[in-house]
Amino acid sequence: MTVSYTLKVANSRFGGFSKLLFRWKGSIYKLLYKEFIVFMVLYAVLSLVYRRLLTEEQKRLYTKVAQYCNRSTDLIPMSFVLGFYVTLIINRWWAQYTSIPLPDQLMCVISSNVHGKDERGRILRRTLIRYANLSAVLILRSISTRVLKRFPTMDHVVEAGFMTQDEHKKFESLHSDFNKYWIPCVWFTNLAAQARRDGRIRDDVALRLLMDELNLYRAKCSMLFHYDWISIPLVYTQVVTIAVYSFFAFCLIGRQFLEPLEPGQEGDLDMYVPLSTLLQFFFYAGWLKVAEQIINPFGEDDDDFETNKLIDRNLQVSLLSVDDMYQNLPPAVKDKYWNESTAQPPYTMATASETLKPSFLGSTFDMCMCEDAEQNQMVEASPSVPCIQTPRLSRFFAAASPAISIKNFSRGSRARSHVWHPQTDGGFPSPYPKRSEDPELVARIKEEEMEDEASQASEPTTPGSHLGHTQLPEASETQKELLLIQVKAPSSESIGADGPEAWEP
Repeated sequence: MTVSYTLKVANSRFGGFSKLLFRWKGSIYKLLYKEFIVFMVLYAVLSLVYRRLLTEEQKRLYTKVAQYCNRSTDLIPMSFVLGFYVTLIINRWWAQYTSIPLPDQLMCVISSNVHGKDERGRILRRTLIRYANLSAVLILRSISTRVLKRFPTMDHVVEAGFMTQDEHKKFESLHSDFNKYWIPCVWFTNLAAQARRDGRIRDDVALRLLMDELNLYRAKCSMLFHYDWISIPLVYTQVVTIAVYSFFAFCLIGRQFLEPLEPGQEGDLDMYVPLSTLLQFFFYAGWLKVAEQIINPFGEDDDDFETNKLIDRNLQVSLLSVDDMYQNLPPAVKDKYWNESTAQPPYTMATASETLKPSFLGSTFDMCMCEDAEQNQMVEASPSVPCIQTPRLSRFFAAASPAISIKNFSRGSRARSHVWHPQTDGGFPSPYPKRSEDPELVARIKEEEMEDEASQASEPTTPGSHLGHTQLPEASETQKELLLIQVKAPSSESIGADGPEAWEP
């Protein structure tokens, strides 16, 4: 019987796992105590021989041998070999459990798609699900010792009701050198096709759904057969077993108490009981015994699968589903929360505190946002201006982007027409020669330049109005540097703006 302790560890508490250490059934003590006793007896015998029977010269020789054995234990990668092996076996163990065929999906499809309240319809549904259970019994009987002891011959299968006498004769008449667990599945398909012809299955979609579920069921039976056939390579199991046994054979000699070789030399602490070595044996040998127990979970160990219980459960539940529950429905009525917009089931006094906890609405739901109104203001991007991405380092050294309006580039110096000179083809030189320029943007910049020239022609000429003809007002070198540096990147609102507040250096 499978040992279940799930309820004992439902809640994490102080000493929760400690209570599990005193259980015997399914424990490591029950699995390992014989090997543990043998190891302790051998260690004690070698210790008595060394202490009482050997001469001084023999002790010196034994000491050298023991030191060599103790160094040799470091050459065996126990953690790596055992860890990988046990991980492989545990994954295989769980995969075998998930491959056990369960008729739950298949029985629901049969109950909903094979119609007829008369005796013929009832026989069809019960026979279909019985064939499925018979296939599972045949495959489990060939891989599980428990099931084989329960059904040692096919006559026992017939007596148990999984097969009729006529079906038994038909089964035995079909000769095959291989496992014949698949024969009931073929009977299932032929009977389902006959039910379709008789109108018990009303359309081809329902028949296809029934066949798909049967194929999934049969695939699990096949997978169990292949897990039983293809084992973990024997060489790997041998390597792990030899590594563990040789490791503790070295420990029997190398972990003994040794007298110092030289007179007056301080020796090791005399531990009559080697606690660390015994714990190491308990861990490593226990690890190997765990792998030994679950490498074939269809045996009769404490934690092996309860295949006989699964057979009983599957037969009872499946027959109940396709027979007694066929169109046996409770009346459909209005539920308790019919007139309520929000359904709220009641709580008991033991769980009333859970109602005080707020519902989880997302990890950013309670995040503090910036209170600055400008940061929360909605901004619309201009679709006519392309967004030019520049590398981070080039933002400090490259020239200004041609997307910046000439009119807004240097409002204070009035030298807009001389900052960017048109090329012969009417375009503007770009700091990104490999990128294509927007024709609308170029035309827009040229229009702004023409407006600026017209406005400058109407204004009186003042000193410093043109950079190429007159001198700029005198300024310090620092101010000139700041004038060149303080050019901000254009935003979507400021590009093309005509206001005097836009892009002041």
